[in-house]
Amino acid sequence: MIHPDTELRFISNEIGYGVVATKFIPAGTITWVLDQLDREFTPLELQQMDPTYQNILDTYTFRNNKGNYILCWDNGRYVNHSFNSNCLTTAYDFEIAIRDIQPGEQLTDDYGYLNIPLPFRAADEGTRRKIVYPDDLQKYYKVWDKKIEKVFGNITKLQQPLRPLLTEWLWNRVEGIIAGKEELESILSNFYDENNV
Repeated sequence: MIHPDTELRFISNEIGYGVVATKFIPAGTITWVLDQLDREFTPLELQQMDPTYQNILDTYTFRNNKGNYILCWDNGRYVNHSFNSNCLTTAYDFEIAIRDIQPGEQLTDDYGYLNIPLPFRAADEGTRRKIVYPDDLQKYYKVWDKKIEKVFGNITKLQQPLRPLLTEWLWNRVEGIIAGKEELESILSNFYDENNV
């Protein structure tokens, strides 16, 4: 589920629609949580579907570390790519804002950690990276881990509208990480290696 202080807006002809903050979202806010309404499809299920459904899933899903395709049921599926994304996924099936997000600003992910099956050229943002590759997670996980680590401690200090979607076990684990009782797991744990299947 996507953060409630967001809405779907038309961004441009090139980009299409995107998820935009309607209120200030501070760094460390949980911006998305994998929830019970999100659907998971195996590669076999995808292959057995009509091409119409395959195209929809190809456009709106990401792959988890098992290689299964996750379809968000709400506007979460419209979060666009950015090489300077303001949100990052974690190893715990939720994403957080890695910097403050202003009202009217798009929430963005770096698709490099979403286990895309094929490379694609993204819009030029003036960054060194121009293409998203399937193995970007292996290349950039240390950079992304540092960005997550920098704001992870804010999670328990902020209002978290999506908190009810986290199990007590997971929330206790988050508190344990922040208290230094447990190590923050690397985003690399989300990597799907189709060569090791």
